[in-house]
Amino acid sequence: MTTRPHERDASSLKGRTVSVQEILDLFQVRVRDHRSVHRISQALTDAGLTTLPDFAVCGLRSTVEVVPLTSVPAQRTPADVDDEADATDEALPSNALPQRLLLGDIPSARRGLVSVGPGTPLSQTTFLMRTKGLSQVPVTTGMAQVHGVVTWGSVAKMYEAGKPATLDNAMEKDSLPVADARQEFFTALPVIRENGYLLVRGDDGCLSGIVTAADITERFEGAARPFFIVGEIESLLRRCLGAALDAEAVKAVQTNRKPEQRSGQVSDLMFGDYLKLLDGDQPKQSLAERADRNWEALKWPNMPREQFIALLKRVKDIRNRIAHFDEKPLPQEMLDELTTFAKVLRAFAP
Repeated sequence: MTTRPHERDASSLKGRTVSVQEILDLFQVRVRDHRSVHRISQALTDAGLTTLPDFAVCGLRSTVEVVPLTSVPAQRTPADVDDEADATDEALPSNALPQRLLLGDIPSARRGLVSVGPGTPLSQTTFLMRTKGLSQVPVTTGMAQVHGVVTWGSVAKMYEAGKPATLDNAMEKDSLPVADARQEFFTALPVIRENGYLLVRGDDGCLSGIVTAADITERFEGAARPFFIVGEIESLLRRCLGAALDAEAVKAVQTNRKPEQRSGQVSDLMFGDYLKLLDGDQPKQSLAERADRNWEALKWPNMPREQFIALLKRVKDIRNRIAHFDEKPLPQEMLDELTTFAKVLRAFAP
């Protein structure tokens, strides 16, 4: 098989400090998932390289050092990783925790925005607002100088005051809500709440976008909903497993703990333990045999086991993506998979 050019270029990263986004761009990857992370890691390993910290768990704008593989401690064997994979998934390293959320991390803050010049007729401006579905349009010169902002509220005030219908009279001019993209997001929330929007300047000083109350609702609905669905899935799984399995079955999969610390309580399991309890095709024969008995104990004769396990693995992958605070919203197809699995479990939970 011919090596792709961007994979051959992995060696060009040696000794450099680069952002995670640069690494993804080099490998033509848009989203980090288990497949893309594995492919990039393998290419780096083939080139005798690795990253510090691990590029797989850092924010896209975080920087990592690309160093020789021999300069870091030896990696665990695949068997060790299999034994402790779920502990790794649950106990996130400090560099995987979310960093400060900046205004520029909200997509609409860097998406660009529609503006008009100071000589634009008011009728043309309001027509633009109606046809584009806009509630605010800044009046600018070259995206650097902001003269004011036309909103439906400012237009209404103009007519209430009996002023001539001109762009200048329709503009809000005083104390305009403008902030830098590098400003911390949460400090800007009161301004957005008060005004309904916030103009954002990029690194070059020009307007780079606008953040509205609707943008915040959309962004955090997309971020919070998956957490709640995964939480429901875990609760349903524990109800199903707890009602069917005894303490010894549970202790058998708590391999990340010392024998005397294995509680045998389903409530103490990590997500990967559910797969160990039920997957009959896992590498460890002893666990696979136990999984067959566990599946029988569930008494789900009409549940296709292979499809259930495949979906459970998929949910585990999506959960890990959520837990590692991927900066991009969860794709709709992944959200649909979580929702579907939750529905399946609701039908079988005691």
